[in-house]
Amino acid sequence: MTTTLSEAPPQVAQPTPPPPPASIAESGLNPEVLAQLLLKTLLGGEASGSGLAERLKVPYSLLDALVQHARIEKLVEVRGTSGVGSAGYRYILTDLGRDRANQYMDVCRYVGPAPVPLSQYNAYVRACMAAKGPVDADRLMTGFEHLIVSRTMLDQLGPAVNSGKALFLYGKPGNGKTVVAEGIGRALGTDMYVPHALDVDGQVITMYDPVNHTRSVSAAETVSVIANTTLDQRWEKIRRPVVVVGGELTLEMLDLSFNPISKFYEAPIQMKANGGVFVVDDFGRQRIPPRDLLNRWIVPLESRVDFLTLHTGRKFEIPFNVFIIFATNLKPESLADEAFLRRIPYKILAKNPTLDEYCRIFEMNCKKRGLAFDPVMIEYLQRRYYQPRNLQMRACHPRDLVEQVVDICRYQHKPMAITRELLDMACGSYFLEEIESQGAEA
Repeated sequence: MTTTLSEAPPQVAQPTPPPPPASIAESGLNPEVLAQLLLKTLLGGEASGSGLAERLKVPYSLLDALVQHARIEKLVEVRGTSGVGSAGYRYILTDLGRDRANQYMDVCRYVGPAPVPLSQYNAYVRACMAAKGPVDADRLMTGFEHLIVSRTMLDQLGPAVNSGKALFLYGKPGNGKTVVAEGIGRALGTDMYVPHALDVDGQVITMYDPVNHTRSVSAAETVSVIANTTLDQRWEKIRRPVVVVGGELTLEMLDLSFNPISKFYEAPIQMKANGGVFVVDDFGRQRIPPRDLLNRWIVPLESRVDFLTLHTGRKFEIPFNVFIIFATNLKPESLADEAFLRRIPYKILAKNPTLDEYCRIFEMNCKKRGLAFDPVMIEYLQRRYYQPRNLQMRACHPRDLVEQVVDICRYQHKPMAITRELLDMACGSYFLEEIESQGAEA
């Protein structure tokens, strides 16, 4: 069925980060952390007080006393002024300040927005978990409004999404398992917040990742931190993350990554997906045995808490607010034993499309490419290819065949249209069974 809605259902309001800290104590950071970050920031060149506040994403009122103390210690000096008050002074490092900043760089080379303390991050994630609203049929459909998904599939996915537990999405390749997983992420809707970086006992862990996180506002809409803002600017507003990993996944990617050169950490991939969906695509084809990967998830799946360890040996916990989807074209029982499968209570088969669904998927892809759709072409494909060779229809076939027809038309300078001749050319290079059969006859 087509899952287009005229009106999106109301979304559950998500908690917001705390307001901008009015003092260093409210920021949750050690004053020394901010002082070091301030000097390291000035290594890049002179900056006004308001400019430093913009870079560190904190109100200048938190930095004023630190800047004045650095001036007394002769670590910074005023180069000029570009505004009113100390926030408008342009500051630059002295030789002594540059040496001090380089010493701090030797300890940790992180420069950027001030980190958020772990306790504040954990409180926000737990608040999001507590505020999670139920996903009904209408809300789930919003994630699939540009797809053709059967009602049976949606009715199976709904309870799985509401459970928040792991899901095994299995079936033949080409039936849209990955697309369905991404649709679930869209269905969850609502924006959320993620800190640029975390502070754990003075260690910095970067969190915001432009590769896996999409900002929900443009850079032009970003509010100045020296204005009367209502949210802590150390947090970035993003769309709910949908993180997809495939055969490249290793156990190391699920732990903190410490860079010995930069001397700060990068959050593991599942932590970047917190609050959203984490898709393990092609599960069973990773370079690590499926059992080892599933062993890593036993505690988080049951307790909703994950544990990470710093290179200092300090272990800490974070809430595990992630909906994990294992997408595979292998049989689940061949990947894990009964004990593991019990911890993944939802196992949904991505079936081959019916003839009616195949036809509507074909029509949808024709519209996307600006081609006229003729159901006679589907009958021709059935009669000429699928039935004689006993081929199974896959949800990806219509898209792939339409794209090949478009490619052929461009190559031959023909008008964009679907004909039997062009479909024959597309099928001739798409279905390997035809090549194999011809080779056998030869």
